[in-house]
Amino acid sequence: MTTTLGTGTKALDAAPVRGTWRMLQTPDDVLELMDSSAEGVVAGVQDAGATFLAPIFDELTAVVCLSGTPASHIGIVSREYQVPCIMATEFAGGVPADGTEVEVDCSGASGIVRGL
Repeated sequence: MTTTLGTGTKALDAAPVRGTWRMLQTPDDVLELMDSSAEGVVAGVQDAGATFLAPIFDELTAVVCLSGTPASHIGIVSREYQVPCIMATEFAGGVPADGTEVEVDCSGASGIVRGL
C-alpha cells in the first residue's frame, strides 16, 4: 500500500520508479555515493540550481527538488538524462527520512512522491 508523501511539478513525463530516498545537501554527500553507488537512489535536493549532482546524475533513479521549476538547471539536466524529476515538491509531513523506500511518479498531471 502506498501513501502520498509529496507533490510537485514534474520536469518530464516518466513512468513510476522506485528507490531509496537520500537527501543530498553538499558535494560531500555526492562523493560518498560515488564511492559506493547512486544506483537505486532517489535524490532529494533543496536547490534547483545545484550542479553537484552532475557526477552521479546518470546513476540516479529519480530526483526530487524542493524548489524551482522545470526550466531550472536540475529540470533541464533531468530531461537530458531522462531521469524522472519533480520540482517545487511540497511534503505534507516533512521530507522523508534517508533510507525510506519511495516511488516517484511522473506519469500524471503532477509529480507525486509516495511512501512504500
